[in-house]
Amino acid sequence: MYKKMRLIDIVRIAPEKLGEPKKESVKVALQENLEGMIDKKLGTVVSILDVVEVGEGHIILGDGAVYYDATFDAIVFMPVMQEVIEGMVVEIVEFGAFIGIGPMDGLLHISQITDEYISCDSKNARLVTKEMGRSISVGDKTRARIVAMSLNEREPRDSKIGLTMRQPALGKLDWIEEDRNSETKK
Repeated sequence: MYKKMRLIDIVRIAPEKLGEPKKESVKVALQENLEGMIDKKLGTVVSILDVVEVGEGHIILGDGAVYYDATFDAIVFMPVMQEVIEGMVVEIVEFGAFIGIGPMDGLLHISQITDEYISCDSKNARLVTKEMGRSISVGDKTRARIVAMSLNEREPRDSKIGLTMRQPALGKLDWIEEDRNSETKK
C-alpha cells in the first residue's frame, strides 16, 4: 500500500553544499540517503516529495558538515499481509513467477497460481496450466494476495514477499475477465 507520510529526520549537509539554497540541498541529501531504503515500520521510501521545514543547523566537532532537523513529505510503499495487489509479471522461473508490485517483486510460487497442474515452458518463458491451457508470461497483469513477508532493512534486495492467486477473483486479469464472461452467459 502506498502512503504519503510526513516524516522527520536529521540531515547532514556536506561543507561543499553549504553555499546552495538550504531547502534544495536538504531535499537532495534526503533523496540520496532515503530513497530506496527499507524500514520495517515505514516500508520502502519511494520518493521525497517536499521539504516542509528545516530547523536550526548543528555543527559537530571535527566534522565540517552542518546537521539539520528536517520535516518532509515522502511517498512510502508498505506491503500489508493479506492485501490484494495488482502487478505485472517481470520474470518467469521454473518454480514460479516474480510479480512487480511497486518498488519490490513478489514471488508467486507455481503451487500458488491455480489448482491445476502447471508446467514451465522455459523456451517461451511462460507457465502453462495442463487442463485449460492457460498461460502466464512476462508482461501479464495479475491480481494476487500477499501471504508472506520478510523485509530486510540492511539488504533490501534480500526482502521477500510471497503471493497467492488460488482464490476467487485472483489470477491473471485476462483469466478473471474470462471467468466473469462465462458466468454471465450461464
